[in-house]
Amino acid sequence: MGTDYVHGYTPAETRRLTDQAGTLAGLLHGGTTYPPGSRVLEAGCGVGAQTVQLVTRSPGIALTSIDISEASLAQAKARTASLAPQATVDWRHADLYELRGETFDHVFVCFVLEHLADPVDALVRLRALLRPSGTITVIEGDHGSAIFHPRSPRAQRVVDCLVELQASAGGDALIGRRLQPLLEQAGYDDVRVEPRTVYADQRLPELVDGFTRRTFIAMVESVRDRAITAGLCTPAEWAAGVRDLVHSAEPGGTFHYTFFKGVART
Repeated sequence: MGTDYVHGYTPAETRRLTDQAGTLAGLLHGGTTYPPGSRVLEAGCGVGAQTVQLVTRSPGIALTSIDISEASLAQAKARTASLAPQATVDWRHADLYELRGETFDHVFVCFVLEHLADPVDALVRLRALLRPSGTITVIEGDHGSAIFHPRSPRAQRVVDCLVELQASAGGDALIGRRLQPLLEQAGYDDVRVEPRTVYADQRLPELVDGFTRRTFIAMVESVRDRAITAGLCTPAEWAAGVRDLVHSAEPGGTFHYTFFKGVART
């Protein structure tokens, strides 16, 4: 797969992914369960934040979780160790393009396609691993869906820096809106995509903290050095933009974001 993970493999990023998975568990995983005994492939498990949700919501599945980062796999194993014997996970340090000669009942892909230069090719390869009438579930975000109050061009600029950096690394931070046509192009049948929307204001403190602050703003902050080094903004412009963005997590502020969840069959 050979991706450039724009957010970096850092302890702060691990915390962000964990906060995101816990805060959005119901939103993202609602409606996704697999029968006991099902062979499920998690393509791109990262630090295991979503793996925990898969094995707790679908006990008894035979889960294969792969990732290209050995360090992330080690964290994923440690994260799910306390779930045994409920969790049966075959951990593999592998690229999704390297899997051959195996068949799965279901494939689960979350926040992976956004980092790939050719997401259709990846989806085609994953389709080849599914049995007839097998399913794929894909979840992606879309940073262009971020709407916040107070409105601020400076805050919007730091969000745009993240989008531009991901594009320069070969990915697409706006991929959520493309999910339906991508699955169609990859040859899947019965493609269904729906929005999963997050809205947070001061009446919803858990979402303000778990999503606005510790997921979205933390994600933007993770690319500060890269944005400045790339000449996308100055240190002063970055600081002002993040400061304005933080106002959306303060009393009187609001934040809205849309994820897209697609399910399709072979």
